[in-house]
Amino acid sequence: MKRIEAIIKEETLDAVKDALNEAGFVGLTVFPCRGRGRSGGISLAWRADSYRVDLLHKVMLMLVVKDEAVNTVTDIIIAACKDDPAGGAGKIFISPVEAVIRIRTGESGEEAL
Repeated sequence: MKRIEAIIKEETLDAVKDALNEAGFVGLTVFPCRGRGRSGGISLAWRADSYRVDLLHKVMLMLVVKDEAVNTVTDIIIAACKDDPAGGAGKIFISPVEAVIRIRTGESGEEAL
């Protein structure tokens, strides 16, 4: 099993969530977060002055999937987020999961997904 964490722009969350749901990946957790990538943030102008916003509002979504579903899920996330002309579409992190236990039933392993 693998944990997939994707940090994406808030405005792409609904598209990602809908695409994952259509593909049968309904369980996910979403965290609000702030961060920056290579650009270091954005510059904004207000009235006669400009200022730099270096930590932008993002969301991190996390889901745990079977090993064979990793490419499908990452392809869905990429397809839903990559067409942003402004850049900064986000990052995906994949890490192994040792165990999963469903609290309500006590099921463990892939059955708990």
